Amino acid sequence: MGEVVLYSSVSVDGFIADENDHPGPLFDWLTSGDVPLDDSGVLKVSQASYDHTRPYWDQIGVTIAGRRVFDMTDGWDGKPPSGIDHVVVVTHRPKPEGWDPEAPFHFVDGVKAAVAKAQELAGDRIVEVAAGDVGGQVLAAGLVDEVRMDVVPVVFGSGKRYFGSVHAQHLLEDPDVVVQGNRVLHLRYRVRR
Repeated sequence: MGEVVLYSSVSVDGFIADENDHPGPLFDWLTSGDVPLDDSGVLKVSQASYDHTRPYWDQIGVTIAGRRVFDMTDGWDGKPPSGIDHVVVVTHRPKPEGWDPEAPFHFVDGVKAAVAKAQELAGDRIVEVAAGDVGGQVLAAGLVDEVRMDVVPVVFGSGKRYFGSVHAQHLLEDPDVVVQGNRVLHLRYRVRR
């Protein structure tokens, strides 16, 4: 089974978006360099960010996201982002009417079912969980192996929290990766068991 990784860009004070779901400058680091991160021609990062991010992205087989993110992105027009093979959407509602049944999106009820489905689809590749409410629920369920953060030098003051509404303490190991890029600090923590 592939590892389960909770991931997102985050403000210094722990937010992944403002109160209106706008990420503000959280993704500016993805266009702050001169090394192409993908084939889009849009994403260009520093060499340090490329060396950290590209190998990670190449290992992701499935992303788990909540229905809110799915709806905000219009389901990425039926194409998983960043070349990922599948997206598992945690939702209590049915898939949207007219949704292409061939699109590699899987709608499940609950985070345990989402992780099980994602691991089945990912095989030995990484299952990435989008930070926020769903990510916090997966962490609270004890299903996260690693936490990755791209910490951006901005303070939001309020907004959507990286760990959602998690209220219990969860211990992480010391960071085993700390990489400084342009306008971002990449951190990786193992979850203490």
